[in-house]
Amino acid sequence: MHPILTPLLLSLKIAICATLISLACGVVTGYLLARCRFPGRALLDTLLTLPLVMPPTVLGYYLLVLFGRHSAFGGWLDAHGIHLVFTWQGAVVAAAVVAFPLIAKPARAAFEQVDPQLEAAARCLGLGHTAVFWRVTLPLAWRGILAGTLLAFARALGEFGATLMLAGSIPGKTQTLSIAIYEAVQAGRDSDANGMVLLISAVCITVLLSVGTLAAGNIPRRGLR
Repeated sequence: MHPILTPLLLSLKIAICATLISLACGVVTGYLLARCRFPGRALLDTLLTLPLVMPPTVLGYYLLVLFGRHSAFGGWLDAHGIHLVFTWQGAVVAAAVVAFPLIAKPARAAFEQVDPQLEAAARCLGLGHTAVFWRVTLPLAWRGILAGTLLAFARALGEFGATLMLAGSIPGKTQTLSIAIYEAVQAGRDSDANGMVLLISAVCITVLLSVGTLAAGNIPRRGLR
């Protein structure tokens, strides 16, 4: 198998799984922060945003401590046969944590832009809260959520520091494309590094263009006639 193909397929698998986890958690969190008022809301929002500004290696260290066998939580997981350290599942967790704010923040902004009067009108027509969410709120907020999802996928695909700390670099098991690039450069395999860099750059450019298109389509056009 081509040396680029194995880390590419692994990176795609990890990025897709991490994006799905981040999407589910980010939509729920964004909705709660947009619609609910509770003590500590600002602090919670700050804590959930930390992965955007915290150095990935520091975040990876926290995850390693949390899921390591010497911690209470890590020991509980190990006793139940769940192993995340130095596994591809651990790489998924690391990528999901890093990508989560990129979905939660746009989702919150998208939900805040939905007119509450539309939701109230739907409830007056007999729809329950769950039906209002699926039939009114989410369809009106989908552009912002999709833009965040694309950004989260690109971030998960290129994740390096947290993944290396938690999952390590095991060829064929946890060595993602970003880690493979680093090790190819260290080993002097410039041709392999160039190919992988061009590949991941093309993916990131495509994602950014898609996000720009979605953002342009979501600009209000009131008054433009």
